[in-house]
Amino acid sequence: MTEVLLFHHAQGLTPGVVAFADTLRRAGHTVHTPDLYDGATFGTLTEGLAHAEKTGFGAVLERGVQAAEGLPAELVYAGFSLGVLPAQKLAQTRAGARGALLFESCVPVAEFGAAWPAGVPVQVHGKDADPVFAGEGDLDAARALVAEAADAELFLYPGDQHLFADSSLPSYDADATALLTGRVLGFLGGR
Repeated sequence: MTEVLLFHHAQGLTPGVVAFADTLRRAGHTVHTPDLYDGATFGTLTEGLAHAEKTGFGAVLERGVQAAEGLPAELVYAGFSLGVLPAQKLAQTRAGARGALLFESCVPVAEFGAAWPAGVPVQVHGKDADPVFAGEGDLDAARALVAEAADAELFLYPGDQHLFADSSLPSYDADATALLTGRVLGFLGGR
């Protein structure tokens, strides 16, 4: 099956991120979940972002890039929110990428290169009224990516929850997560 490098969001490697990875593993995929925070988790997004800021967003991004060292080049890179930064960078810059799954975040393609790489499929998932995803420019970046890339899909779910696919957080949306998971498993099955 497919090998995935999955990066956690700003609240850390929570039980909900691990549960999502375990769902993919039960479907036969190999999933790596590096801990970019050295074991720290945070009860709120604000606390997690403060930690990332204190650590340095560049340092968190570099930890993600280093997590790929020693792994095969033929990976699908995936990330939740903050974890999209290393996932998207690696998908755009590390040769051999088999795909990218960007959950609740997307940065402009120009951040990591001139264009989305040919032959690298991508899915972007987010809530249509999420103040972070829809309100801070990520949705615009996702739409631009879909317009540019040959094999790209944008999936919008109704609601305003950020981190809706993390079953350990109050923002969890079981119905949207079930739909997202089905789409992700379909994507991974084609790699």
